[in-house]
Amino acid sequence: MNAVMELLLNRKSVRVYEKREIGSAVKDEILAAAMRAPTAGGMMLYSIIEVKDQAAKDRLVETCDHQPFLAQAPLVLLFLADYQRWHDYFVASGVERLCEQEGVPMRKPEEGDLFLACCDALIAAQTAVIAAESLGIGSCYIGDIMENYEIHKELFDLPQYVFPICLLCFGYPTEQQQARALTPRFPREFIVFEGQYKRLTEDEFEAMYRERHAQLFRDREEIDGARNIGQLMYVRKFNADFSREMNRSVRAMVQAWTS
Repeated sequence: MNAVMELLLNRKSVRVYEKREIGSAVKDEILAAAMRAPTAGGMMLYSIIEVKDQAAKDRLVETCDHQPFLAQAPLVLLFLADYQRWHDYFVASGVERLCEQEGVPMRKPEEGDLFLACCDALIAAQTAVIAAESLGIGSCYIGDIMENYEIHKELFDLPQYVFPICLLCFGYPTEQQQARALTPRFPREFIVFEGQYKRLTEDEFEAMYRERHAQLFRDREEIDGARNIGQLMYVRKFNADFSREMNRSVRAMVQAWTS
């Protein structure tokens, strides 16, 4: 197995870091890699904010579903789906005048543009993750940045066409984190299909979750009233307060984007 494949197959989220700074040269390497990530039409529809202020980190601990490790991370990067820069450039380039000459209204960013920008930002973020991993630096995604849109909009002065899609914490992992086992993944046959999408049967779901059920439930018949992984994930994740807030917040962001 080559070094890149070994790195990819052994990467895991790291939430506990050594009390060790990430030097500017190393940070520059991570950012350089992120900015070489694939991007739609070479447009680089994303921006990156380094969150350095400790008060801002402490605030994010609370607004991102109470995750204390965020405040201790040596490097925190916020990846933004960003069409504001191009929209502003279109205006500065006289596109409004061009459209008037053509007798058509100037188009503003819409839902498809948002999704494309989200793809750009996430590809850049994952490239940063792998670059950091190759340098011995662990990372953890915080999707909860999509919650509390109004607070984050004010905290980072986000304009209309900027969407905070993910937050990343970076740091050198402790020995305990390095030794921690990998989180299991589902068997390939339930994820990778040929030709067209496949909906799973009840028997296939049972097979897909059999190992996880055994690990989590052990000899217990239920956890918090749930009798299987599906019920447990619905209660703890899908229908949890943070999920409801995320959907409310994203709905507000999309409405702002398309208004």
